Amino acid sequence: MTKIEFSREQQQVMVQKLQSYFDQELNQELEQFDAEFLLDFFAKDMGAYFYNCGLHDARAILESRVGLIDDDIYAIEKEVT
Repeated sequence: MTKIEFSREQQQVMVQKLQSYFDQELNQELEQFDAEFLLDFFAKDMGAYFYNCGLHDARAILESRVGLIDDDIYAIEKEVT
């Protein structure tokens, strides 16, 4: 799997969300550097789990759609006499 990278804007939003979570849920201040470090940890060490869940969901949708196409193809089959 390739390294998960985010734009600077995406990273800033996620860092702010981490800081807000720590403040609201844990009553703990998370400095910018620490939040960026934590985000890098999640992306590097846990990102594959989230990525694989997304792939699993996409695969399920694809299989469902292929099944519908397969049904449509059978529906237009001509009877052989």
